[in-house]
Amino acid sequence: MPAKIYYDNDADLSLLKDKTIAILGFGSQGHAQAQNLRESGCNVIISELPDTPNYELAVSHGFEPLPTSEAAKRGDIVQILLPDEIQADVYRNLVRDHLEAGNILMCSHGFNVHFGQIEAPAGVDTLLVAPKGPGHLVRSEFEKGGGVPCLIATGDGASEETFALGLAYAKGIGGTRGGVIKTSFAEETETDLFGEQVVLCGGVSELVKAAFDTLVEAGYQPEMAYFECMHELKLIVDLFYEGGLNYMRYSVSNTAEYGDYSRGPRIINDETRAEMKRILKEIQSGEFAREWILENKAGAPKFKASRRHDRALQIEEVGLRLRRLMSWIDSKEV
Repeated sequence: MPAKIYYDNDADLSLLKDKTIAILGFGSQGHAQAQNLRESGCNVIISELPDTPNYELAVSHGFEPLPTSEAAKRGDIVQILLPDEIQADVYRNLVRDHLEAGNILMCSHGFNVHFGQIEAPAGVDTLLVAPKGPGHLVRSEFEKGGGVPCLIATGDGASEETFALGLAYAKGIGGTRGGVIKTSFAEETETDLFGEQVVLCGGVSELVKAAFDTLVEAGYQPEMAYFECMHELKLIVDLFYEGGLNYMRYSVSNTAEYGDYSRGPRIINDETRAEMKRILKEIQSGEFAREWILENKAGAPKFKASRRHDRALQIEEVGLRLRRLMSWIDSKEV
Protein backbone atom coordinates (compact mmCIF):
# COMPACT_ATOMS: atom_id res chain seq x y z
CA MET A 1 0.00 0.00 0.00
CA PRO A 2 1.41 3.44 -0.91
CA ALA A 3 2.70 5.53 1.98
CA LYS A 4 0.55 8.34 3.36
CA ILE A 5 2.13 11.67 2.35
CA TYR A 6 1.24 14.97 4.00
CA TYR A 7 1.56 18.39 2.37
CA ASP A 8 1.12 22.05 3.35
CA ASN A 9 -2.68 21.87 3.58
CA ASP A 10 -2.43 18.99 6.06
CA ALA A 11 -0.38 20.99 8.59
CA ASP A 12 -1.41 23.87 10.85
CA LEU A 13 1.55 26.09 11.66
CA SER A 14 -0.52 28.04 14.20
CA LEU A 15 -0.27 25.07 16.58
CA LEU A 16 3.29 26.24 17.31
CA LYS A 17 2.48 29.90 17.96
CA ASP A 18 2.48 29.54 21.78
CA LYS A 19 5.31 26.99 21.89
CA THR A 20 8.98 27.58 22.58
CA ILE A 21 11.13 25.33 20.43
CA ALA A 22 14.56 24.56 21.89
CA ILE A 23 17.10 23.44 19.29
CA LEU A 24 20.01 21.67 20.98
CA GLY A 25 22.96 22.01 18.61
CA PHE A 26 23.57 24.50 15.80
CA GLY A 27 25.33 22.12 13.44
CA SER A 28 24.25 20.84 10.03
CA GLN A 29 20.58 20.26 10.82
CA GLY A 30 20.41 22.67 13.75
CA HIS A 31 21.33 25.81 11.86
CA ALA A 32 18.91 24.99 9.03
CA GLN A 33 15.92 23.98 11.12
CA ALA A 34 16.34 26.87 13.56
CA GLN A 35 16.49 29.52 10.85
CA ASN A 36 13.63 28.02 8.84
CA LEU A 37 11.41 27.81 11.92
CA ARG A 38 12.22 31.38 12.93
CA GLU A 39 11.37 32.64 9.45
CA SER A 40 8.10 30.68 9.67
CA GLY A 41 7.19 32.75 12.72
CA CYS A 42 8.10 30.27 15.45
CA ASN A 43 9.74 31.11 18.78
CA VAL A 44 13.12 29.37 18.62
CA ILE A 45 15.90 29.22 21.21
CA ILE A 46 19.32 27.64 20.71
CA SER A 47 21.89 25.86 22.85
CA GLU A 48 25.54 25.59 21.90
CA LEU A 49 28.90 25.33 23.64
CA PRO A 50 30.61 28.73 24.11
CA ASP A 51 33.83 29.42 22.20
CA THR A 52 33.00 26.96 19.42
CA PRO A 53 32.50 27.64 15.69
CA ASN A 54 28.83 26.64 15.92
CA TYR A 55 28.28 29.05 18.81
CA GLU A 56 29.77 31.89 16.77
CA LEU A 57 27.69 30.82 13.77
CA ALA A 58 24.52 30.98 15.85
CA VAL A 59 25.43 34.46 17.08
CA SER A 60 26.14 35.60 13.52
CA HIS A 61 22.61 34.53 12.58
CA GLY A 62 21.08 36.57 15.38
CA PHE A 63 20.59 33.89 18.03
CA GLU A 64 21.71 34.10 21.65
CA PRO A 65 22.80 30.55 22.51
CA LEU A 66 21.92 29.25 25.96
CA PRO A 67 23.44 26.50 28.09
CA THR A 68 21.85 23.15 27.21
CA SER A 69 20.12 22.74 30.56
CA GLU A 70 18.61 26.23 30.33
CA ALA A 71 17.33 25.67 26.80
CA ALA A 72 15.82 22.32 27.85
CA LYS A 73 14.12 23.99 30.79
CA ARG A 74 12.59 26.76 28.67
CA GLY A 75 11.53 24.60 25.74
CA ASP A 76 8.05 23.20 25.27
CA ILE A 77 9.45 21.24 22.33
CA VAL A 78 13.05 20.09 22.80
CA GLN A 79 14.72 19.05 19.56
CA ILE A 80 18.05 17.23 19.99
CA LEU A 81 20.22 17.82 16.91
CA LEU A 82 23.57 16.71 18.32
CA PRO A 83 25.75 13.92 16.88
CA ASP A 84 24.31 10.47 17.62
CA GLU A 85 27.32 9.44 19.69
CA ILE A 86 26.96 12.23 22.27
CA GLN A 87 23.18 12.59 22.45
CA ALA A 88 22.59 10.04 25.22
CA ASP A 89 25.16 11.50 27.63
CA VAL A 90 23.98 15.07 27.02
CA TYR A 91 20.37 13.98 27.48
CA ARG A 92 21.00 12.16 30.77
CA ASN A 93 23.23 14.89 32.21
CA LEU A 94 21.63 18.10 30.96
CA VAL A 95 18.17 17.53 29.53
CA ARG A 96 16.13 14.76 31.15
CA ASP A 97 15.68 16.35 34.57
CA HIS A 98 14.39 19.58 33.02
CA LEU A 99 11.57 17.99 31.03
CA GLU A 100 8.03 18.30 32.34
CA ALA A 101 4.79 16.49 31.56
CA GLY A 102 3.37 17.94 28.37
CA ASN A 103 6.75 18.68 26.83
CA ILE A 104 7.73 16.98 23.58
CA LEU A 105 11.15 15.42 23.08
CA MET A 106 12.20 15.51 19.42
CA CYS A 107 14.94 14.19 17.18
CA SER A 108 15.70 14.02 13.46
CA HIS A 109 17.22 10.54 13.60
CA GLY A 110 15.74 7.86 15.82
CA PHE A 111 18.98 6.03 16.71
CA ASN A 112 19.13 6.84 20.42
CA VAL A 113 15.40 6.58 21.08
CA HIS A 114 14.96 3.36 19.10
CA PHE A 115 17.95 1.64 20.71
CA GLY A 116 16.99 2.72 24.23
CA GLN A 117 19.78 5.21 24.89
CA ILE A 118 17.25 8.01 25.38
CA GLU A 119 14.04 7.32 27.28
CA ALA A 120 11.55 10.12 27.82
CA PRO A 121 10.11 10.56 31.31
CA ALA A 122 6.42 9.90 31.99
CA GLY A 123 4.14 12.44 30.37
CA VAL A 124 6.66 13.45 27.70
CA ASP A 125 5.90 12.29 24.15
CA THR A 126 8.67 11.50 21.67
CA LEU A 127 8.50 12.84 18.12
CA LEU A 128 10.68 12.44 15.06
CA VAL A 129 10.78 14.81 12.09
CA ALA A 130 13.60 13.77 9.78
CA PRO A 131 14.47 15.75 6.64
CA LYS A 132 15.75 13.46 3.90
CA GLY A 133 18.69 15.67 3.07
CA PRO A 134 21.60 17.46 4.73
CA GLY A 135 21.06 20.69 6.62
CA HIS A 136 22.49 22.98 3.95
CA LEU A 137 19.90 21.59 1.51
CA VAL A 138 17.09 21.99 4.06
CA ARG A 139 18.10 25.64 4.33
CA SER A 140 18.74 26.41 0.64
CA GLU A 141 15.54 24.75 -0.57
CA PHE A 142 13.52 26.65 2.02
CA GLU A 143 15.07 29.94 0.93
CA LYS A 144 14.11 29.16 -2.67
CA GLY A 145 10.51 28.52 -1.68
CA GLY A 146 10.78 24.74 -1.80
CA GLY A 147 11.44 22.12 0.82
CA VAL A 148 13.20 18.84 1.49
CA PRO A 149 10.82 15.88 2.02
CA CYS A 150 10.63 14.63 5.61
CA LEU A 151 9.68 11.57 7.62
CA ILE A 152 7.49 11.84 10.71
CA ALA A 153 6.98 9.39 13.58
CA THR A 154 5.71 9.43 17.13
CA GLY A 155 6.76 7.21 20.00
CA ASP A 156 4.58 4.65 21.77
CA GLY A 157 1.63 6.26 23.50
CA ALA A 158 2.07 9.68 21.90
CA SER A 159 -1.08 11.70 21.37
CA GLU A 160 -2.70 12.83 18.14
CA GLU A 161 -1.86 16.37 19.23
CA THR A 162 1.84 15.48 19.20
CA PHE A 163 1.52 14.15 15.65
CA ALA A 164 -0.24 17.37 14.60
CA LEU A 165 2.54 19.41 16.22
CA GLY A 166 5.03 17.30 14.30
CA LEU A 167 3.33 18.15 11.01
CA ALA A 168 3.36 21.82 12.01
CA TYR A 169 7.09 21.56 12.79
CA ALA A 170 7.70 19.88 9.42
CA LYS A 171 5.81 22.74 7.75
CA GLY A 172 7.94 25.25 9.66
CA ILE A 173 11.14 23.83 8.19
CA GLY A 174 9.68 23.47 4.69
CA GLY A 175 9.10 19.73 4.75
CA THR A 176 5.42 19.78 3.81
CA ARG A 177 6.35 21.59 0.60
CA GLY A 178 8.20 18.45 -0.48
CA GLY A 179 5.97 15.92 1.27
CA VAL A 180 6.05 14.24 4.68
CA ILE A 181 5.80 10.46 4.99
CA LYS A 182 4.52 8.81 8.16
CA THR A 183 6.83 6.11 9.51
CA SER A 184 8.03 4.70 12.84
CA PHE A 185 11.16 5.24 14.90
CA ALA A 186 12.26 1.68 14.07
CA GLU A 187 11.69 2.00 10.33
CA GLU A 188 13.40 5.39 10.04
CA THR A 189 16.41 4.29 12.08
CA GLU A 190 16.95 0.89 10.50
CA THR A 191 16.44 1.96 6.88
CA ASP A 192 18.63 5.04 7.40
CA LEU A 193 21.51 2.98 8.81
CA PHE A 194 21.10 0.35 6.09
CA GLY A 195 21.14 2.94 3.30
CA GLU A 196 24.24 4.63 4.72
CA GLN A 197 26.17 1.40 5.16
CA VAL A 198 25.17 -0.55 2.06
CA VAL A 199 24.71 2.14 -0.59
CA LEU A 200 25.16 5.83 0.14
CA CYS A 201 28.42 5.81 2.09
CA GLY A 202 29.86 2.33 2.63
CA GLY A 203 28.83 0.63 -0.59
CA VAL A 204 29.60 3.48 -2.96
CA SER A 205 32.89 4.37 -1.24
CA GLU A 206 34.20 0.82 -1.44
CA LEU A 207 33.04 0.41 -5.03
CA VAL A 208 34.81 3.62 -6.09
CA LYS A 209 38.03 2.75 -4.22
CA ALA A 210 38.13 -0.80 -5.58
CA ALA A 211 37.52 0.32 -9.17
CA PHE A 212 40.17 3.07 -8.94
CA ASP A 213 42.73 0.63 -7.50
CA THR A 214 41.94 -1.96 -10.18
CA LEU A 215 42.70 0.48 -13.00
CA VAL A 216 45.83 1.93 -11.38
CA GLU A 217 47.22 -1.54 -10.60
CA ALA A 218 46.62 -2.46 -14.26
CA GLY A 219 48.89 0.41 -15.32
CA TYR A 220 46.37 3.12 -16.22
CA GLN A 221 47.05 6.72 -15.21
CA PRO A 222 45.57 7.63 -11.80
CA GLU A 223 43.99 10.73 -13.31
CA MET A 224 42.11 8.61 -15.85
CA ALA A 225 41.02 6.23 -13.12
CA TYR A 226 39.75 9.13 -11.00
CA PHE A 227 37.65 10.60 -13.80
CA GLU A 228 36.12 7.25 -14.75
CA CYS A 229 35.46 5.90 -11.26
CA MET A 230 34.67 8.96 -9.15
CA HIS A 231 34.26 12.20 -11.08
CA GLU A 232 31.68 10.88 -13.55
CA LEU A 233 29.68 9.23 -10.79
CA LYS A 234 27.93 12.56 -10.16
CA LEU A 235 26.64 12.61 -13.72
CA ILE A 236 25.00 9.21 -13.23
CA VAL A 237 23.62 10.02 -9.78
CA ASP A 238 22.04 13.21 -11.15
CA LEU A 239 20.28 11.12 -13.80
CA PHE A 240 19.05 8.71 -11.09
CA TYR A 241 17.78 11.69 -9.11
CA GLU A 242 15.94 13.20 -12.05
CA GLY A 243 14.34 10.09 -13.53
CA GLY A 244 15.41 6.82 -11.91
CA LEU A 245 17.20 3.89 -13.51
CA ASN A 246 15.21 4.10 -16.74
CA TYR A 247 16.13 7.73 -17.35
CA MET A 248 19.79 7.01 -16.64
CA ARG A 249 19.76 4.16 -19.16
CA TYR A 250 17.90 6.32 -21.68
CA SER A 251 20.57 9.01 -21.30
CA VAL A 252 23.72 6.93 -21.67
CA SER A 253 25.00 5.12 -24.77
CA ASN A 254 23.69 1.71 -25.82
CA THR A 255 27.17 0.34 -25.09
CA ALA A 256 26.99 1.63 -21.51
CA GLU A 257 23.45 0.33 -21.08
CA TYR A 258 24.43 -3.14 -22.31
CA GLY A 259 27.42 -3.14 -19.95
CA ASP A 260 25.03 -2.19 -17.12
CA TYR A 261 22.75 -5.18 -17.77
CA SER A 262 25.47 -7.73 -18.52
CA ARG A 263 28.24 -6.82 -16.04
CA GLY A 264 26.47 -5.10 -13.17
CA PRO A 265 25.07 -8.38 -11.76
CA ARG A 266 28.61 -9.79 -11.69
CA ILE A 267 29.63 -7.02 -9.27
CA ILE A 268 26.44 -6.98 -7.17
CA ASN A 269 25.82 -10.71 -7.03
CA ASP A 270 24.23 -13.28 -4.71
CA GLU A 271 27.17 -13.04 -2.32
CA THR A 272 26.74 -9.25 -2.13
CA ARG A 273 23.01 -9.59 -1.52
CA ALA A 274 23.64 -12.14 1.24
CA GLU A 275 26.05 -9.72 2.92
CA MET A 276 23.43 -6.96 2.67
CA LYS A 277 20.99 -9.20 4.53
CA ARG A 278 23.59 -9.89 7.22
CA ILE A 279 24.21 -6.16 7.65
CA LEU A 280 20.46 -5.52 7.93
CA LYS A 281 20.17 -8.19 10.64
CA GLU A 282 23.03 -6.54 12.56
CA ILE A 283 21.13 -3.27 12.43
CA GLN A 284 17.78 -4.78 13.40
CA SER A 285 19.22 -6.77 16.33
CA GLY A 286 21.03 -3.76 17.76
CA GLU A 287 24.45 -5.32 17.13
CA PHE A 288 25.66 -2.34 15.10
CA ALA A 289 24.28 0.10 17.68
CA ARG A 290 26.11 -1.69 20.51
CA GLU A 291 29.31 -1.71 18.45
CA TRP A 292 29.09 2.03 17.72
CA ILE A 293 28.23 2.91 21.32
CA LEU A 294 31.14 0.85 22.69
CA GLU A 295 33.49 2.27 20.06
CA ASN A 296 32.76 5.77 21.32
CA LYS A 297 33.02 4.81 24.98
CA ALA A 298 36.55 3.58 24.17
CA GLY A 299 37.48 6.89 22.51
CA ALA A 300 36.66 5.77 18.93
CA PRO A 301 40.14 4.33 18.12
CA LYS A 302 39.00 2.19 15.17
CA PHE A 303 36.88 5.00 13.75
CA LYS A 304 39.70 7.54 13.98
CA ALA A 305 42.25 5.12 12.49
CA SER A 306 39.94 4.39 9.55
CA ARG A 307 39.44 8.12 8.98
CA ARG A 308 43.22 8.76 8.97
CA HIS A 309 43.85 5.85 6.61
CA ASP A 310 41.27 6.81 4.02
CA ARG A 311 42.19 10.51 4.03
CA ALA A 312 45.63 9.48 2.82
CA LEU A 313 44.47 7.28 -0.08
CA GLN A 314 45.87 7.92 -3.56
CA ILE A 315 42.41 8.56 -4.97
CA GLU A 316 41.98 11.40 -2.47
CA GLU A 317 45.34 12.97 -3.39
CA VAL A 318 44.63 12.73 -7.12
CA GLY A 319 41.09 14.02 -6.73
CA LEU A 320 42.16 17.00 -4.64
CA ARG A 321 44.73 17.99 -7.24
CA LEU A 322 42.32 17.65 -10.16
CA ARG A 323 39.42 19.45 -8.48
CA ARG A 324 41.65 22.45 -7.86
CA LEU A 325 41.98 22.73 -11.65
CA MET A 326 38.21 22.68 -12.22
CA SER A 327 37.06 26.28 -11.83
CA TRP A 328 33.40 25.29 -12.22
CA ILE A 329 33.51 23.13 -9.07
CA ASP A 330 33.24 24.64 -5.60
CA SER A 331 36.07 22.40 -4.43
CA LYS A 332 36.11 21.43 -0.75
CA GLU A 333 39.03 20.36 1.40
CA VAL A 334 38.85 18.57 4.76
